[in-house]
Amino acid sequence: MEHREKNDADHGWDLVIEPKYGLLHLQLDDLWRYRDLIYLFVRRDFVAQFKQTILGPAWFIIQPLLTTIMFVIVFKKIANLSTDAIPPILFYLSGNILWQYFAVSVTNTSETFQSNANIFGKVYFPRLVVPISIVISQMLQLTIQFLFFLTFWFYYRFFQDVDLHVNVFMLLLPVLVVNMAMLGLGCGIIVSSLTTKYRDLRFLLRFGIQLMMYATTVIFPLSSVTSDSVRIFLLANPMTPIIEAFRFAFLGNGSFSWVYLAYSFGFGCVVLFVGMIVFTRVEKNFMDTV
Repeated sequence: MEHREKNDADHGWDLVIEPKYGLLHLQLDDLWRYRDLIYLFVRRDFVAQFKQTILGPAWFIIQPLLTTIMFVIVFKKIANLSTDAIPPILFYLSGNILWQYFAVSVTNTSETFQSNANIFGKVYFPRLVVPISIVISQMLQLTIQFLFFLTFWFYYRFFQDVDLHVNVFMLLLPVLVVNMAMLGLGCGIIVSSLTTKYRDLRFLLRFGIQLMMYATTVIFPLSSVTSDSVRIFLLANPMTPIIEAFRFAFLGNGSFSWVYLAYSFGFGCVVLFVGMIVFTRVEKNFMDTV
């Protein structure tokens, strides 16, 4: 070891790239050193997403608005599902923007190796930079959509006399966003690692994400579920406590529980930790299988 370090010093190398085989070697120090690259990737993803579109960033608002209108027509007007005494626009928009952040984070990060194989094969940098930048760029989109949600919130609060009280639980918003980011990043990089060998998982993921939405409370409140077994099934989905906590904080209704919120946060930590371990092991030889 001393001989190796002496040779490196003799050659004057500033950085020596060598494989790391430790199971828990996640190279988090490298991520901090490459934080400027994360910023550049975030800027690229955010700007390039709608660079050649007519409406540009307006799609950040148009997409959740059109989806929410469709939900109101189908699930409220036709199916007559309960919105827990919350104005349907606010109810569906609140669930929609949170779910879309999670879903897009998972699907986009799941394509990390396939979409960036060319650059990965030419330049060295921590591969986790790419999925992390995707999750952060989606967070900027979520911020815009949340401000759009607040316009409806203020409208119903001050012009429609809807009982929407300001409460201290609104301060939980950063925790909820971090929780969703961990879930999206963790699930996404696990799938990305698996798809280096099993390509058809990408199609299964998109289908599964769509079905998974119906296993949350995006389109109906948890309070409307009377079966205990179904409630447990819904709460087993870590996104359900997040959506319910958000509605409780901003809309005054929702099945808020510290226990289930802690479960969701713990689930996110475990998924992210497992995902980072799998990802760092696969990145060493993924060029042979992609």
